[in-house]
Amino acid sequence: MANKDKQQAGEVENTKVDVPIIAFRDKIIDLARPNLFQVDMNYPKILDNGTPETGGGEDTQQDEKEKTSGKNNAGSGSSAASLSSFLIKAASIPASTVGVIDVPYRGRMLKIAGDRTFEPWTVTVLNDKNFALRGKFEEWSTKIQALQQNRQSTESIGEYQASATVRQLRRQGGVTRSYLFAGIWPSNISAIDLAWDSNDTVEEYTVEFQVQYWTYANNSDTYNAVDDKAGTD
Repeated sequence: MANKDKQQAGEVENTKVDVPIIAFRDKIIDLARPNLFQVDMNYPKILDNGTPETGGGEDTQQDEKEKTSGKNNAGSGSSAASLSSFLIKAASIPASTVGVIDVPYRGRMLKIAGDRTFEPWTVTVLNDKNFALRGKFEEWSTKIQALQQNRQSTESIGEYQASATVRQLRRQGGVTRSYLFAGIWPSNISAIDLAWDSNDTVEEYTVEFQVQYWTYANNSDTYNAVDDKAGTD
């Protein structure tokens, strides 16, 4: 019996160590690639038809000039959404975190599940020459909190929150998995460093979004980066 157990243990050990590369290939089939993804951004309606801030004083004309300038640079929410799919060069598949509650019992700790938390979500954006996308993010931010005064353009929280979807793409075309971020809003738009000796590079910046929660999205949703029908004519 002991010899049989030893033989079985030896077989298991050999199986773990002596695996041909072809067997490994056939087992994994293929692996996901971090450079095959797309981010689809939705923007709140206040960016297309938001109510202008009211108030008198010297700031009023300046406010209107800044709003007009911002709208001209940013364009509509739909055009910004289209740009987002191409200019967001880096993002992340969200982490999933559930808190832990330690319950003491006779010198030991029983660990039970606590509450789920959602970390901020950050994207890296290529800056187009017209600042169209950055202008949209800046307009979004100033609708939430004005630059000159402690006021906002919205009447309710939901008016300035939107959603975004991250899609993992397959090399063969199509979507393999999608994640929907709900109730997002930009809490930080990073600086862009300028320098005379910055050659052979393009401007980019990061935007950090606060997230209410994320969930799994429908993989069959339409997207722009890959056309399954391309080349089938």
